[in-house]
Order: sequence, then C-alpha cells, then structure tokens
Amino acid sequence: MFTYLLRRLLLMIPTLFGITILSFLIINLAPGSPVEQKLQQMRMGGAMGGGGGASGHNEMGVSQDVIDALNKQYGFDKPLLVRYGIWLKNIVTLDFGDSFKYEEPVTGLIMSKFPVSITFGIVSFILTYLVCIPLGVYKAIHNGSKFDTGSSIVLSAAYSIPPIMLGILLLVFFAGASYFNWFPIGGLYSDNYDDLSTWGRILDRAHHFVLPLICYMIGSFTYLTFMMKNSLLDVIKMDYVRTARAKGLNDRTVYMKHALRNALIPIVTGMSGILSIFFAGSILIEKIFNLDGMGLLSLTAVSARDYNVLMGLIFLQAIMFLAGRLLTDVLYVVVDPRIDFT
Repeated sequence: MFTYLLRRLLLMIPTLFGITILSFLIINLAPGSPVEQKLQQMRMGGAMGGGGGASGHNEMGVSQDVIDALNKQYGFDKPLLVRYGIWLKNIVTLDFGDSFKYEEPVTGLIMSKFPVSITFGIVSFILTYLVCIPLGVYKAIHNGSKFDTGSSIVLSAAYSIPPIMLGILLLVFFAGASYFNWFPIGGLYSDNYDDLSTWGRILDRAHHFVLPLICYMIGSFTYLTFMMKNSLLDVIKMDYVRTARAKGLNDRTVYMKHALRNALIPIVTGMSGILSIFFAGSILIEKIFNLDGMGLLSLTAVSARDYNVLMGLIFLQAIMFLAGRLLTDVLYVVVDPRIDFT
C-alpha cells in the first residue's frame, strides 16, 4: 500500500503540471486581457471627461507609452512561456501574485473568502452523508413499501428543481417576500451579531444558513440516497448474502454486517471530492443569498480577466481534487480490506 501511495503521489506532479500549463495557456490566450480592460476603463473615463484625441494617441485614445507601461506592470511584456515559468517558480512558496482587480495578494484574497465556502461545504457534506446513507439503507430494506415510493417521489421532485429556482422559491415563501417571514433574506449574520451572546451568535448563524444550505444540498442529497439504496439492493441479491440468510441469521445482521460494508464501496467513490469542499462555491446560490464566497470570487475573476486569481483557484482546487482521489483509495481499503492496490 505504501508503494502504491508513493507512486500515486509522484504521478500527481506531472498531472498537476499538465493542468496548470493548459489552464495558463487557455486563460492567457483568451480575448480581453487585463490590459485591454484597463484601456477600456481609461477610454470610458476620457469619453466622460470630454477629452479629445491628442497626437501620439492610438484609436483607443491612449498613447503607446501608456500601453507599454501597463504591459510591464502586469508582466505581459514577457513571452507567454516565460511568464508561466515565473508563475511556476513563485507557487513553490504559494505566491500567486497580486490580484489585478483588487490590487492585493491573491493568497490573502482567497483566504478572505475561505470561511464562507468551507462552512457550507463541510456542513452540507456531513449532513448529506449522515442523512442519505441511513435513508438509502432504510429504503432498500423496505423496497417497494409506501414509504419507499413516497420518499422516492419527493426526492425526485426535489432533484428536478434547479438550485436557482429553488433559492428564489425559498426566499419568496419563507424570507418575507410574500408569505412567511421565518428566515433572513440573505447574508451570513444579522446586523446586531456583535451584540449577541456566544449561543445567540451560533443560533443567528444557523438561522442564516438554513435556506442556502438547502440549495447546496438538494442535488447531492437525492443522488446519494438513490445510490445507497441501489447499491445495497445489488449486494442483497448476491450469493453470500443468501447463504447468510440460509444459515438463520436475522435480517439486521445480514444487512448491517454482511451487506452494508460492500454496498458502501460505490459511496466511497463519490467521496473523492471530500477535500474539494474547502473550495466549494456556487455562483448562483451565493448571488441569490448575498454570500461572499468562492463562487462570486470566481465569477468576478473571470469577468475581470483576473488571471492571477483564476490560476490560484485552479491550482488549489486541482491539488484538493487529486488529494481527494488518493484519499478515496485509502478509504477503499478501510471499507473492504480485501482490496489490494499492490
């Protein structure tokens, strides 16, 4: 197992290198660089100021000296591969440079958005697995019952609702827009948050988390429940389970001791993104509920062509995903010791 893990760790290096160089090339070759965006702002400012075209200015109303200065400021005066080499050298110390839009270090900018995404990511992950696995097991044991049929209808209906539409409906019905005023309309905490006691702050946070958390969980909730149910149903049909029943073991022992462990193997596969929850973010959900997290940061970085922020997010998410895949292999062995990667 140790040899396998070491081999996987070594393979992560060229994989990460391939992800970063492709991303760097695509991002930098896309039209609309930060320099062009800055020139557009200067042109709009000049137009609003009523300035006329002066000699030595190009068609955008900005001199070539200014353009050259901007290219040098942003580091675009060097060839593309040279810029990638500089970026690659800097990430050894997790130095992603400065944000073109916010004009502050990318690392600090990402860390400032980190609490929102990690909170929703961890809470939604824990709640989803704590509820969906027992629910899927119960549905498999009582397959075809009224509870199984009714819960399947509810879960399928919930899964079919797009998160953006669900968010709007939740705000309309439960955030005081038209019907009930049970939950706040958005944000992470109330205006009087600093004046509350410790327990009051916890309750206030939880109160603000309910609606966006439902939107975060709704898609994976249905998927994981049905996966757990179907996986257990497949295992129940196997010969060794029938043999256990034939020996006179009760259903609880057959399901929980013999069947459940093997049924969890497909569930473990879906846990490869467990580390990616640290950078979880949903643009639409964060926009609807006014949450300043990774989703909105990604959207802003794309629209502003903030290359350094984009590369920082891509690099960190790639590491988390690759590490999550490695963790999945370890969990395979924990769930089923018969698995041998050597």
